Amino acid sequence: MIRVAIAEDHQSLIDGLKLQLEHVNEISIVGTANDGEALLDVVRLKRPDVVITDIRMPKIDGIVATKMIKKEYPDIKVLAFTMFDQNEAVQQMLDAGATGYILKKSSLKEVIEAVKTVAKGEKYFDANVQVNLDGENKAKTKKGVLSKRQKEILNLVSQGMTSREIADKLFIGVFTVETHRRNMIRILGLRGNGELLRYALEKKYDFE
Repeated sequence: MIRVAIAEDHQSLIDGLKLQLEHVNEISIVGTANDGEALLDVVRLKRPDVVITDIRMPKIDGIVATKMIKKEYPDIKVLAFTMFDQNEAVQQMLDAGATGYILKKSSLKEVIEAVKTVAKGEKYFDANVQVNLDGENKAKTKKGVLSKRQKEILNLVSQGMTSREIADKLFIGVFTVETHRRNMIRILGLRGNGELLRYALEKKYDFE
């Protein structure tokens, strides 16, 4: 059972998310909060496995709260749940120690998948968020330039391997692989996984 705490300054969003997640067998909501201070109280009292938190909140914002949570309880996973899709916001949450980042417009299925993924210690990023999983701000990445990890994954894509096979080979999560795929498609200006495969095969990409 994954024990989850939710922090959001709009009570209606908390109520809606809580109602939906309570129907998931593997998830248990152990506490909620409307601001950063209350979130810290919930964390100290309930010790959840995963904290779902907004970024902009009263008293203590989600970024500072995340830093404090990770300092006191390094094993607790933090999942940002926000409307902000800017690179700066993503990077600030990553620097604070967040394990995942998902937008409020995401489907319930995506939220559930995000919770399950970060609970295992794997990173999860919303498909609409551009982020470099190797720690470099995506905004500073030149178009057409791939990271070492992306080149490694593209090499395996050219061999016809699925995301699951790539994940198993590299000892990373499936969603991490798929996030890298999406980022490569954006960086290279392609239109989907089919073009990504053709790029790897036809362009004879330098994987060294």
